[in-house]
Amino acid sequence: MPGTTKLAEGIPPGHHAPMKSDLFSSEHMVQPPTQAGMTVENSKCVRYTVNGEMLARQGAMIAYRGNLQFERKGQGVGGMLKRAVTGEGLPLMAVRGQGEAWFAHEAQNCFVVDVEPGDEFTVNGRNVLCFDATLAYRIATVKGAGIAGGGLFNSVFTGQGRLGLVCEGNPLVIPVSAQYPVYVDTDAIVGWTAGLATSLHRSQSIGSMLRGGSGEAVQLMLQGEGYAVVRPSEATPQKAQQH
Repeated sequence: MPGTTKLAEGIPPGHHAPMKSDLFSSEHMVQPPTQAGMTVENSKCVRYTVNGEMLARQGAMIAYRGNLQFERKGQGVGGMLKRAVTGEGLPLMAVRGQGEAWFAHEAQNCFVVDVEPGDEFTVNGRNVLCFDATLAYRIATVKGAGIAGGGLFNSVFTGQGRLGLVCEGNPLVIPVSAQYPVYVDTDAIVGWTAGLATSLHRSQSIGSMLRGGSGEAVQLMLQGEGYAVVRPSEATPQKAQQH
C-alpha cells in the first residue's frame, strides 16, 4: 500500500531480548507491520499502522511507537459517539502522523467490520474502539424506540474503511430475514447492517426469564434482510454506568 515502505523505515525493527523466557518467543513478539491501517493484533487488541490520520475512543490507546500526535476531539456531535439506552456520549481522539498504535478496552474481544461504499453499519457507541478517518458517522435515534429508556441512540457509519469494535465475549452474528425477525435485548445489541427496520417489542409472557432476571420484557426487534451483531452478555447497571 502507498506509504507503507516509508512508514516502516521510521519504526525501529523488533528486538529479540536476550532472555530465554517463553514470553519473549516469536509467539508473543510483535512483528513488523505488513500493511498500513487496522489489523487485529490478537483477540484483545487492535494494531493500527498510522500513515496520516485515524480516530479512536479516548483512553483506548495502550501503546505506540513512531511519530504520532494525539488530539482530543471537541465535545460537539462530531467529537462524540452516542451509546444506546442512556444517550451518553463516547469521546473520541484523533491520531495523526506515522507510526503504530495499539488499542484495547477492558480486555474485551476485538473484531473488525469492513464498510464498503453503499454499506451502512449501525453500532452502539460503547462498542466502538477505533476507525479509519475515511469513514463518515452520524448520530441516529433508533426508529420505533421512542423515548423508552431515555431514547435509543446509535452511531451510523458509512463510506469506505475499517471499523474496530469491542465486545464482551465473542460476538454472535445472527442472520435476519423478512420471514424470521430477530429480537435482541437492548443491552446486548452491538449493531446491525443496512436494510433492517427497528422497533421495540414487548414480551410480557417471558418477563423475568430474560437473562439477568430484571423482569424487563422489552427487546429491540429487527426486521428485513441483513445481520444483527449481538454480544453474549448483558451490561449490569453498575457496568453500564462505567461505559
